[in-house]
Amino acid sequence: MPKERLTGPKMAQQARRQLAEITGMEAESVSSLRRDDDGGWTLIVEVLELSRVPSTDDVIGSYEVQLDEDGELLEYQRIRRYPRSKADEIPPERS
Repeated sequence: MPKERLTGPKMAQQARRQLAEITGMEAESVSSLRRDDDGGWTLIVEVLELSRVPSTDDVIGSYEVQLDEDGELLEYQRIRRYPRSKADEIPPERS
């Protein structure tokens, strides 16, 4: 029986679940999803790193997550950290 091809929404669920398992933090959303040439996926996952009152002061981390074609986590790294109230500001250039 042929293996089921995972769709973008399923990959987003996989990335959020696996990142939350590894970091112990709540993965809130996926802000970017891209299929790679090798069949894997690259996603940006927004993670609640520090909860504060009011919630506009929460600290959010943007994580770049690499999944293989089966949805297994290959690697991740935090690429940005910001207060929730500054979410729409343009991030600094990555090197």
